[in-house]
Amino acid sequence: MKPSTILPLAAGLIALPALGFAQEVDTTPPNEEIGYIFTTFMFLVTGFLVMWMAAGFTMLEAGLVRQKNTTMQLMKNVALFSIAAIMYYGIGYNLMYPGEGGWTITNVLGAFSATTLEPVGGSPDTDLSYASVGSDFFFQLMFCATTASIVSGTLAERIKLWPFLIFVVILTGLIYPIQASWKWGGGFLDANFGFLDFAGSTVVHSAGGWAALAGALILGPRLGKYGKDGSVHPMPGANLPLATLGTFILWLGWFGFNGGSQLYMDTAGNVADISRIFSNTNTAAAGGALAALILTKVLYSKPDLTMVLNGALAGLVSITAEPLTPSLGMATLIGAIGGVIVVFAVPFLDKLKIDDVVGAIPVHLMAGIWGTFAVVLTNSDATIYGQLVSIAIVGAFVFVVSAIVWFILNAIMGIRVSEEEEVQGLDIGELGMEAYPEFAKG
Repeated sequence: MKPSTILPLAAGLIALPALGFAQEVDTTPPNEEIGYIFTTFMFLVTGFLVMWMAAGFTMLEAGLVRQKNTTMQLMKNVALFSIAAIMYYGIGYNLMYPGEGGWTITNVLGAFSATTLEPVGGSPDTDLSYASVGSDFFFQLMFCATTASIVSGTLAERIKLWPFLIFVVILTGLIYPIQASWKWGGGFLDANFGFLDFAGSTVVHSAGGWAALAGALILGPRLGKYGKDGSVHPMPGANLPLATLGTFILWLGWFGFNGGSQLYMDTAGNVADISRIFSNTNTAAAGGALAALILTKVLYSKPDLTMVLNGALAGLVSITAEPLTPSLGMATLIGAIGGVIVVFAVPFLDKLKIDDVVGAIPVHLMAGIWGTFAVVLTNSDATIYGQLVSIAIVGAFVFVVSAIVWFILNAIMGIRVSEEEEVQGLDIGELGMEAYPEFAKG
C-alpha cells in the first residue's frame, strides 16, 4: 500500500471514536422531544385513519340509497368533507379551544380567526410537552367532518344540495366546535359536571344524530315511505356490497378515532393503553354485529344484513365514550347492547314516521347516548348525574339550534326537492348525471 494511501486511512481510523461519540451525544433527543415526536406521529397516523372514515360513510350511504340517488350522496360527502376542512380551519378549531381562561370576550373574539401552524422547521421556542399544532389540528378536524357525515345519510333521497351544504357550513363552523369546547376545550361540562366522553359518543356521534333528527322532522319522509294506514313501505338500497365495504372501512377508521383520542404516545403506558383501546374497539363492533344478527333471526326468521352492518357501527359508537377502562368482555357487552338498540330503534322511528334512510339516528344518536351513559359501568370517575346532564345539555343545544337553522333555510329557499325530482331521482334532478348511466338505460 502506498504511503499516500496509508496516512489518510490512519487519520480516519483515529477520528472514528470521536465521530461516534459526537454522533451519540448530539443526535439523541431528550425525552421530552421524543415524546413530542411520537405523539405528533400518532396524531398524523390516526388522523388519516379517521379521514378514511369519510370514504366509509360515502360507500355506506351510496349502498343504502336507491340507484337514482347514488351520485347525490357521493357529491354531498365530498363537498361536506371539504367544507368541514375550510370551516374548521377558518373558525372551528380556535372556537373549540378558546385558550386559557375559557370563554372570555378576548378569547371568543380571537376564535374568529384562521388557524395558524408552526413555522417551517419549527422554532427554538417550540413547546415540546405535547405535539405539533398541525398534527392536533389535522386530527381534530376529522372529528368535525365525521359529525357532518352523520347528517348526510339520514336526509338522503329528498333534500336539496345547496341548503344541505349551507347547513354543513354552520354545523362545522359553529355548532360542533361550540359544544365540543364544553368538554374538550376545558369548558363547563368538563369543569362543573365531570363529564367523560373519551372520543365522542356524545360530542361527535350524538351531536350529529341530533342535527340529523332536527332535519328529518322538518324535511319529512320520502314519498311513499309511509301509508295512510300506518304501513311502512321498505325502500331497499341499491348496492349492499358497497354498504358492506363502507362498514368495514368505518370499522378500520375507528381504530384511529378511538386510539388517537388517548392523546399521548410518549410513554410505554400510553402505548399499552392504545393497544387496549384498539382491542376493545374491535370487540365492541363484533358484539354489536352479532347481537343484531341473532336478534333479527329471532324476530324476523331471517337475519337482516343492513341491521347487522348498523349493529357493528352501533357497537363502535357505544364504546367510543370509554374504550380504555372496560375489559374485553365488558366492551363486547357494551357493543352488543348498541346492536340491540339499533334493531328496536329502526322500527320505532318508522312508527313515528321519522324517515332515516341509512339508520344514522339509531346508530349515532341512540347508541351514542347509551355509550355515554355506559361510562359509569367501568370508569369510577364518571357519575350518573354528570353523564346524563351533559347528554341532555348537548342534545338540547344541538337539536334546538339545528332546528332553527333548518327552519330558516326551509323558509328562505326550501330544503326539499319537488315531487317530480324526487320520483325521477336526485342524480338527474339536482346534478344532471347518473352513477350507472349504462346500467340504468339497459
